[in-house]
Amino acid sequence: MDRITLTTKAQEGYELIDSGGEEKLERFGEVVLARPDPQALWPKAKEAEWAKAQGTYVRGAGGEGKWTGNIPQEWPVGLGGLTMLIKPTLFKHTGVFPEHATGWSWVGDLIAKRGGGVKVLNLFGYTGGYTLAAAKAGAEVTHVDASKTAVAWARENAALSGLGEAPVRWIVEDVLVYLRRELKRGSKYDAIIMDPPAFGHGPHDELWKFEEHFLELMSLCEQLLSEQPLFVLVNGYAAGYSPLAFAYNLDGISKKFGGDIEYGDLTIEESGSGRLLPAGIFARWIKS
Repeated sequence: MDRITLTTKAQEGYELIDSGGEEKLERFGEVVLARPDPQALWPKAKEAEWAKAQGTYVRGAGGEGKWTGNIPQEWPVGLGGLTMLIKPTLFKHTGVFPEHATGWSWVGDLIAKRGGGVKVLNLFGYTGGYTLAAAKAGAEVTHVDASKTAVAWARENAALSGLGEAPVRWIVEDVLVYLRRELKRGSKYDAIIMDPPAFGHGPHDELWKFEEHFLELMSLCEQLLSEQPLFVLVNGYAAGYSPLAFAYNLDGISKKFGGDIEYGDLTIEESGSGRLLPAGIFARWIKS
């Protein structure tokens, strides 16, 4: 197993302008936003730049907050070869995780090299970045998320990215419920992507707790792999674990099919300073 760091750098549709004081200043297209980030435990490097923020997220009670300033309700940005719709939410999120852009490229390259006929399962698929990267490369994708709103948003992103007619199945379902059903059906997938949260609820109030359900999730996924699997990718943000915890859960797949495991940190490079903002962890297995 190899430990590596994956870094998203500034591009036309996104830039990390500055960070520090448990905040980050980002540009999404032409709109500059300031929002909290507990990982930014260092002084700000460009104090003057923060006055350019068009929108600032202010924390509120109960996990919800609000955006102050003058920003659109939504706007499209180009990121990682896709077009994603930004919609600042009451929970500080924007609908896109820029740190995943390197993963989108990795997924797309592997699928394109394999050629046609790749079946991909994207779990906790959110607004569809990985789904669209896989579909753009020619895969048949099943996108699963418990949030009807997130799936609708992902479909908007598909249309904006010119992938509205791509072979994607959009599923609003609890992930574990769906995987158990797929196992009974005898379904198989060549590649699996997941981004499990620390805590969540399914559409019928099913409870997801990372520490209680992650092992079952990984077991089900291993059983759903085809005879010639291509890769398995696990991302995480708020679970509070080392990426080694993800990597060790891929060990059984590696022993069964061969291949290599990489794991480490997802980061975003701050313009000018070169500082790397930690933005999550990952582990991935690839059939070499």
